Amino acid sequence: MKILVTDDSKMARKMVIKTLNEDIKENLEIFEAQNGQEALDLYKEISPTIVFLDLTMPIMDGFTALEKIKEFDKNARVVIISADIQKLSMDRVLKLGAFDFVKKPIDSTKMKQIFEKIK
Repeated sequence: MKILVTDDSKMARKMVIKTLNEDIKENLEIFEAQNGQEALDLYKEISPTIVFLDLTMPIMDGFTALEKIKEFDKNARVVIISADIQKLSMDRVLKLGAFDFVKKPIDSTKMKQIFEKIK
């Protein structure tokens, strides 16, 4: 299973990857992107099963990246992981087609729930 983890913070990416490796007992191929543009380019190249995407990033933010990924593949599964938990932001990403919205940091329980939903 290909997974794309996108966050401008290397530490945030490491935390998501650590949770994935500890909780998801499948063969995972994990890719990383530092901004929305990298995420979009990688998405087109590798067609991941799921994308974990931050909202606040340089070059291209998560809102724009989500929109462009969904334009490219309407069935894309994009989970927003963000510290921005304003209702307006949550509503906006769900309207744009996000699969789920998770407050940083993602925990084991939430990670397992997401993977149950995609099976």
